[in-house]
Amino acid sequence: MSESSNFSQSDEPAHDAPAPTPGPPADGSVPAGSMPADHVPDGRVPDGSVSGTGSARRSDGEPGPDGEQEQGGEPGPGTGQLPGQGQDGGGTGRGGEQAPRPMARMFPPGAGPSPDPAGSHHERRIRSFQPRRSRVTKGQRLALERLWPRWGFDVDGLRKLDLGALFDDPDLPVVLEIGFGMGEATARMAAADPATGVLAVDVHTPGQGNLLRLADEQGLTNVRVGNGDAIILLREMLPPDSLAGLRLYFPDPWPKARHHKRRLLQPEFLDLAARPLRPGALVHCATDWENYAEQMLDVLSAHPAYENTQPDGGFAPRPGNRPLTRFEGQGLDKGHKVRDLLFRRR
Repeated sequence: MSESSNFSQSDEPAHDAPAPTPGPPADGSVPAGSMPADHVPDGRVPDGSVSGTGSARRSDGEPGPDGEQEQGGEPGPGTGQLPGQGQDGGGTGRGGEQAPRPMARMFPPGAGPSPDPAGSHHERRIRSFQPRRSRVTKGQRLALERLWPRWGFDVDGLRKLDLGALFDDPDLPVVLEIGFGMGEATARMAAADPATGVLAVDVHTPGQGNLLRLADEQGLTNVRVGNGDAIILLREMLPPDSLAGLRLYFPDPWPKARHHKRRLLQPEFLDLAARPLRPGALVHCATDWENYAEQMLDVLSAHPAYENTQPDGGFAPRPGNRPLTRFEGQGLDKGHKVRDLLFRRR
């Protein structure tokens, strides 16, 4: 698929997305001036800049999937980006509005997640996540500093991933989890199935640090953490037939009708996912938003590359291997109905 084929152009100003910043060179060298003058050593993000977001953020201020409180503004799932028509990657939004200034780099190149790993390499598109500021705790920062060079990688779109080398096991089946919040459920699933590698991708720096900390404390060797846009990962970095599964748990529902185009699970997303998913790979989605659940079912059922595992063609019972998250428990307490969808790659 080309860069812009089947992508819908945004009809909203581009100022809701962070301005792209130059990514690292393909040879891994450190460009001059890559450490900005406003670099903050204690892990805080300076005022006016934005950091990543975890999954399942809500527009009504409810906590995210691991109990993190929404900080207001537009919701954002932290599940990558919707495909969209390429736009000018310059420093101003549509109509001459000034875009947000580039994000401060928290870590030296290669020593931690980049604030915008694919920044200047790929076009700006409709985002299915809304970056937000969030403080990185000391424990999360220490985990990132110590474990990122070994278990983390930036989604920069500049190379193909060798998953066998990434997980130190060429025969290990690998599932991709897009949007993992603070990583608690991800760590539990990885611990329960050590024979499966979990490639967990998000843009929320505190969540990345927390998942690495949990994996280290529990002795998990089957977790790798990606930082950046899941669309670029699927389109540019994963070889064909390299994934044994795809997990998408509680992505942001973008409840307003005019924002439905920002929902991650769209036909174009399934087109991209079909190539790295090997035949028989399981696609597992879950949401507590009824309207989004119906859309997921319709889109997956209509796509020729996927088939429903349920004989009646409907929703699936919650599998026992998907942990009940705090976010899900809070939704159930409020009367929300959680829907699971289990499809296979044909």
